[in-house]
Formats: sequence, C-alpha cells, structure tokens
Amino acid sequence: MAPTDETGQAAQHPTTPGAPPPAGPPVAPMSGPGARMPRWLPRAMVLALALFAVFQLGSWAFHQLIGLLVNILIAFFLALAIEPAVSWMAARGVRRGLSTFLVFLGVLIVAAGFVTLLGSMLAGQIIKIVEDFPDYLDSVINWINTHFKTELRRVDIQEGLLRSDWLRNYVQNSATGVLDVSAQVLGGLFQLLTVGLFSFYFAADGPRLRRTVCSLLPPARQAEVLRAWEIAVNKTGGYIYSRGLMALVSGLAHYVLLEFLEVPYAPVLAVWVGLVSQFIPTIGTYLAGALPMLIAFTVDPWYALWVLIFVVIYQQFENYVLQPKLTSKTVDIHPAVAFGSVVAGTALLGAVGALIAIPAVATLQAFLGAYVRRYDVTDDPRVLGHRGPGGGPGALTRVRRLWARRPGAERPRGGDTGAS
Repeated sequence: MAPTDETGQAAQHPTTPGAPPPAGPPVAPMSGPGARMPRWLPRAMVLALALFAVFQLGSWAFHQLIGLLVNILIAFFLALAIEPAVSWMAARGVRRGLSTFLVFLGVLIVAAGFVTLLGSMLAGQIIKIVEDFPDYLDSVINWINTHFKTELRRVDIQEGLLRSDWLRNYVQNSATGVLDVSAQVLGGLFQLLTVGLFSFYFAADGPRLRRTVCSLLPPARQAEVLRAWEIAVNKTGGYIYSRGLMALVSGLAHYVLLEFLEVPYAPVLAVWVGLVSQFIPTIGTYLAGALPMLIAFTVDPWYALWVLIFVVIYQQFENYVLQPKLTSKTVDIHPAVAFGSVVAGTALLGAVGALIAIPAVATLQAFLGAYVRRYDVTDDPRVLGHRGPGGGPGALTRVRRLWARRPGAERPRGGDTGAS
C-alpha cells in the first residue's frame, strides 16, 4: 500500500529532476447541471437565426415585388424588340431619346387605331344583335313549335326572363362588381404605364446600361455579355418583325376572303385575324378565326363554314410554307421546341411567359450554339433515315419484284434470268 498522510491522501513523493511527472487520475467531462456549453454554440445559433430571418425577409420581398419584376422583364424584351429601329434612326443622326419616342409614338398610334376600330365594330354588332334579337327569338320559337308541337309565345318567355331569380341575382352581382372592374382597369393602366416607362428607359439608355453592366466585369467577360446582348437583340427583333410581316400577309389574305363574301367590317376583322393569330401563341389562330366566323354567321351560316375552311387551309400554308421562309434567319427553332417553350413559359409566367418564351429560347439556342462544338456526321444509313444494307430490301423494291413475277410478265434477259 502507498503511504498516506494524516488526511488519508496519498503522500506525494518528490520527483527527480528530468523525470516525467506522474500521471494523475483521468478527468471526466462535465456533463452535470453545472456544465458549460461550448463557446461557438451561441454564435452558431445566432448566425442560423439571422440567416433564417434574412431568407424569410427575402422571400417576402420577392413575393411582394414579383409583379414589378414581371413588368421589368416585359419592358426589357420590348426594349430589345425596338432596339433595331432605334439604332437605325440613331445611326442616321437622330438623337436616341427622340428615336425611342418616335418608335413608341408609332406603336401607340397603331394600337389606338386598332382598338378604336375594333371597339366601333363590336359596338355596331352588339346594337345590331340587340335590334334583331326579337326576330331571332321568333324564328327559334316557330322552329320549336313546329318540331315539338308546343305553343310557346315570345311574350311569355320575356315575362319569365324578367321575373326570374337568375336575372335579379345577375343584376345585383353586376352592380356590386362595378368597383372591382374599375379597380382592375386602373391597375391595368398603371401596369401598362410602368411597362412603357421602363421599356423607354431601357431603349433610350441602352448604351449607358451596357456600359454600366460591363464596368462590373473583367474584359474577357465583357465581350461575352455584349455578344449575348447582341444575339438577344437580333433574335427578339427578328421575331417581332417576322411576326409582323406574317400578320400583314394573313390580314391581306383574310381581307380578300371577307370582302368576297361581303362580310361587314372586313378591314377590322382582317387586322384582328392578323395580329391575334401571330402574337398569341398556340391558340391565337383559333381565337382570331372565331370572331370573323361569328360575324359571317350573322350574314349567312354557310359563310361561317367557308371562313372556317379558309382559316384551316391558310394555317397549314403558313406553318409549312410561309413561316419557315420568314423565320429561317431570325428564330430558327424546331416547332416542337417552340411549342414546349410556350407551354413552359405559360406555366411559369402565364400569358407573359407565352409571349416571350420563343425569343428567349431562340436567344439561348443561338448563344449556346456559338460555344458547342459540332462534328461531321458519317454517312450511316441509320442517320440518313432509311434502312441499312443488311436490313433487307425496301418496300418499293419488294413491290417491283412482285410486279415483275406476275403471270404473263416478260422475263428480263441476261444474267438475272437464271438460264444456263
């Protein structure tokens, strides 16, 4: 046993110089109530809470500003669309601000004229429908009485409609919804003003904006940014101008048809068909053709059928003949890619995404095509789209052989006859 002192503790022996001190008993970690937390833990907790707060604040701000961000995106693409016209005028000595103003003024005059003509046409047609409604109702009632042996009268139907709960509820809901409609109209005007203001500044101060962006990047990156910007301008402007040219051709073609059928408001309907069918992707053709069909139906039901047939035939001509030639140098993308981009843009940003999807994808495709290396493809039959030599004769070859073997056919002379 080790010697102990009076307190019962082991006596400490003096250590010799140079000898290592004796190892003491192991110290157990403090895990009891009096244990202290690590010094880094409070800082980590504060940092995690700060990051979470910043994330929540950023998410809230993004959702609050998403409307403004969408408006800025629309304005940016609109500025890219008018950039060629503004640059063309600026290159001929016109100040860039004045060039942008003149372009906007021209677009505004065309849009105001179109809306005015379309509004007058719709107002005239509504008045005509209201005036002719009693005659239409009498013809429907006579047809029902003749085929179903009933005794309906127009007076009874009108009194039933006037006293119905449906009409009373509709009038009340319409009266209460006037304020909502007014608020939506004011919101739309404010949004249109915001888009116009930002697009004007983007177009008028385009060079200054590019210099500002390039000043934040090294020289190697500046060239890439300017190249991407130029591609975006060419693709977006080419898309708008090619669509405008196709809208002109479509409007002229439908104007000739409507004038031949003597459909009223033929010029306005032609402009409607041209603009809606070209600038509303995917479903624009059907929306554009619905209004001329409706107006033609009021003249003669057969005229509506002729308009429908013409719309379908012209759409095929445009898809397979006109559009490939006009867009081959501007937005040369596959139709399946264009359709997919429109669907994706609609899912992300709604109607705005559908409008800017095609020029955005065309810009991305052109930019990536400048950096993707391509190789020559071998003349393999599988690449060329027909079967290889080992796959057997084609269908046309088999038909020719069967035709040559028919009874009474002349045998070919030479080595193919099999004669010895």
